[in-house]
Amino acid sequence: MDIISDIIQLIIALGIFNVWLLRPKLSTSFRGGESKSLKDEFKAYGLPEWAFYTVGTLKLTAAVLLLVGLIVPVVILPGAGLMAVLMLGAVAMHAKVGDPAIRYLPAAVMLVMSLFLLIG
Repeated sequence: MDIISDIIQLIIALGIFNVWLLRPKLSTSFRGGESKSLKDEFKAYGLPEWAFYTVGTLKLTAAVLLLVGLIVPVVILPGAGLMAVLMLGAVAMHAKVGDPAIRYLPAAVMLVMSLFLLIG
């Protein structure tokens, strides 16, 4: 079970780093509403600009905690818990703007993986 948890921690952390650090300005088929960038997604959800920076900071913090958790297991639960809350919010925002399920599939998968870490 430890190896599965380690793999899940890596998948979540690397996925967050990819979205928030490498691809925030790129258009993808998973962007909410008609957004072409990550920042535009927050506008589509009707959220203020500060929410973009707050959520980004929290997601990156949770991702770092999950990576550190590979060495210091005590930080896995706080990282997974924070990520689960944030991913629940992401799924809710996609639903708010009426996105088809495929658009929030990545967030839903991240939510499920975070919950696995919490209960595993």
